[in-house]
This record gives sequence, structure tokens and C-alpha cells, in this order.
Amino acid sequence: MWQYYAILSAVFAALTAVLAKAGVRGMDSDLATAIRTAVVLCITWGIVLVGGKTGAIGGIGRTNWLFLVLSGVATGLSWLFYFKALQLGEASKVAPVDKLSVVFTILLSWLVLREPVSWRVVLGGCLIAVGSIVILSGK
Repeated sequence: MWQYYAILSAVFAALTAVLAKAGVRGMDSDLATAIRTAVVLCITWGIVLVGGKTGAIGGIGRTNWLFLVLSGVATGLSWLFYFKALQLGEASKVAPVDKLSVVFTILLSWLVLREPVSWRVVLGGCLIAVGSIVILSGK
């Protein structure tokens, strides 16, 4: 089942790149990121509220809070840099290079989380890295 969600994530990430590139034209990329973030905030809290999930907030542990806050900081910085890259570069080049995050995730999940890494995952990560290097080396 996770595969379907991952594919949907990829489809919406593609839409994000194209729509964001169109939306960031002629405006400050930081302001564009703030607007996008406000929309995401409204949608996600709407889902939590409609789903009646707010009662679970009290049960969130300190470690969970710490890692979720750090993840939020990382997400915010990622989005700021992504929008700046979109403002300055072509979406067809920025988005694939941004997917180097997959390579970094493979490496960090193996080093930090001690997740097993198969040869298929390593090969896929290498192909993504090579593709990003090809895109980055072009003019």
C-alpha cells in the first residue's frame, strides 16, 4: 500500500514544481514559500480537525516533539532553497536535482536509523545521483 502513496507523492511533487515555478515568477521566493506553507498548514490542520485527531496531541512524547520540530525546520529550509532554485532555474532541472534528497535519505537512513539497504536501493540511488550530476554539469 505504501507504494501507491509514494507514487501519489511523486505526482503531487511534480505538480508542485510546475505550479511553484509559475507562481514564483516576478515575486520574492521567500514570500512565495510562506504562502505555500500557509496553505499546507490550513490543509493539514483541517484534515486533523475533521478527522477528530486533536485529542492525540497530549500523548505525543518529548522525543517525538523534538524530532518533529527538527523535521519542520529541515522542511522549511528545504522549501526556501527549493523556491529560490525554482526562481533562478528551470523546473525541469531543479526538480530532478532536488531528488538527490533520495540519495541522502538512503545514506542517512542506513547510518542513523540502521535500516537495511539492498543492492537494488543502492543501484537506484546511484542512478539518481548520476542523473543529477548529468543535469548539474550541463549549461
